[in-house]
This record gives sequence, C-alpha cells and structure tokens, in this order.
Amino acid sequence: MTEQLYKIISKENVEQFSYSLRSSGTIFAPVKTGAEVHSFKAVNSLKEADLEYTRTMIPPKKFFISPSETIFTFNKEKEEYYEKHAIDEPIVLFGVHPCDINALNLLAKVYLESFTDKYYSERREKTTIIGISCMPDENCFCKSTGTDYALDGFELFLHDIGDRYLVRVGSLKGYRLLEENLSLFSEVTEKDIALYKLAENKRLGAFTKSLEMSGLQDMLDLNYDSPVWDEYGEKCLSCGSCNLVCPRCRCYDVQDYMDLDLNTGERIRKWYSCMLQEHGLVAGGHNFRATSKERLRNRINCKGSLKEDMTNCVGCGRCTTYCPADIDYVEVIQKLRGDL
Repeated sequence: MTEQLYKIISKENVEQFSYSLRSSGTIFAPVKTGAEVHSFKAVNSLKEADLEYTRTMIPPKKFFISPSETIFTFNKEKEEYYEKHAIDEPIVLFGVHPCDINALNLLAKVYLESFTDKYYSERREKTTIIGISCMPDENCFCKSTGTDYALDGFELFLHDIGDRYLVRVGSLKGYRLLEENLSLFSEVTEKDIALYKLAENKRLGAFTKSLEMSGLQDMLDLNYDSPVWDEYGEKCLSCGSCNLVCPRCRCYDVQDYMDLDLNTGERIRKWYSCMLQEHGLVAGGHNFRATSKERLRNRINCKGSLKEDMTNCVGCGRCTTYCPADIDYVEVIQKLRGDL
C-alpha cells in the first residue's frame, strides 16, 4: 500500500515531470507578477514559476467559476439559444496549496451535489491538480481552520523535504501519471520519512496567527448587536475586494444583455459581492443590508457558517492581506469572542 500511495521525486526531476504533464493540458502555475503578488498563469516551464509563493491574489477557483462568462447567446426572432462550452482544452494546475484545495472541495459540494453545474463539472473533469506544501506568513491561519492539510481533491501532492519532494497520490488520475513516469520517482526511505517529519513540524511551528473555532457559530449569533460591527463597519469601504480574493465565496449574478438590434443578445454569469450596496437591494428600493456594518456582519457570519459541514473560511489570509481598509478578519472574530 505504501508503494502505491507515496513516492519521492527530486527537484531536478520535477521539471522533466512537468514536460510529461503537457499531455494532460496547458500548465498553469504560480508566477510572480508584482513585488508581493502572484497569479496562476500559463507557463512553458516550471522555471517561470515561483513554487515557494505564499498565496496568489486571485484563488484558483477562477479556473472553475469564471469571473465573467457567457452562458449562452440567444435570438428572439428565431426563438433559439446557443450554449457555450465550459472549457475548450484540459489544464494542469501545478502548485496549489492545501487551503485552496480544501476551498475547491467546498465549491464542489456547492456546485455539484445539490444541483450539478455543468460548467464546474466539466472544468473539474478536465483539470489535473498538483498540490504543493507551503510555509505560512503573518496572515495565514489555516492551521486553525483545519485546512492546512489536504486529504483529497488533488491528483498528486508534493511535500517539500529539501532537495526533493515526498509525493502523495490522491486520485486514480494521479496514480496513472505516476505510473507513466516511474523512472522519475523513487521509493520512500526512512531518511525521507525523517525529513518529512522535520518539515511538517517546522511548518506547523511557523504559524503565528491563530483563531479559536470552537463554538464560532454560536458566538457570531450571540454577538449580532455587538459594537464591534459598528467599529469595523466605519472602516469598511464596501469595495468587495474581500469577496473577490476569497477562495470560498460562491455568489454570482446572472444578467441578460441585448444587442442594438434588440433581437439578439447573451446571458452572462459573473462573480458578485455581498459587500456591494446593491447586493441586498430588492424591488421597491428596499435594501436588506443598506449599511457597510450590516454587509460586513453578513459576510463574516457567512465565513463562520458550517452549512456544507465544512468551515466556509480556509484561513488563507487573502481578505486581510488585500483589504484596502486594513481590516483583519481574525482580529474581528477575536474581538467578538472577547479575546482582545
């Protein structure tokens, strides 16, 4: 069993392995695009990628739920509509972190279980996910949310143990990839296991931010009228940046756009933000969440939800890192709990 689930690959061989992955699709990997910004972009070689990154600004969910996409075009006169294909070519996501893999697992529950979204389904079917371990920075708290380790939702997962990776196989597709490239892999030795233990202990000991998750749902309910919401509501710009960078936000809007001939047009689905003022606006002009305080409270309550039997926050730290008002998600929760 051990031989089937775990292997070792040297970092020198990873580049060669990536060449064989091209048969599985275009490779997208984390690329440094700014001083402190990374993005998953198409690469010809892993030499273009930064596999030691902390987080990308936009999470890999963008490959499964497009920020904006045409669902179908229509012709009123002919009473016809034409659906768009979800994806033209298969892709490989190389270097996905555990928090983002766990986020995709929750999105799969949302988009595949109750009602199958064919776009998400087709994209996941045509995507090969290669995970990779990472070291936390000052805004990471995925250890607290239990999402610092991925048990499934990937084909292969690479644990950095120095000059090589310990590889876990997470799917049949991943096992086949390994079998097709056996010459690049070796068996796990006692030394490799010792190095893995050291690397894991170092990673777990590097977390400086933590959040007590026990009873969080009750704590949020009991603090519905807390002055903490007023304090941070005054700071919040209601810009929606936290939603855009969150790997687990799943809200979208659907709109129809008519062409100038008033006969043809298209239906578009795009990401939507509960932090925008118009999100709670309904017919007649009433707004269920008219103030930034109410919208902030709604979002944080959503992140604390266990609706899908999984925490809706994976502790990636994106909302805190990229908030222009410097609102710290963990700090808000800690004040609600009375820890600060």
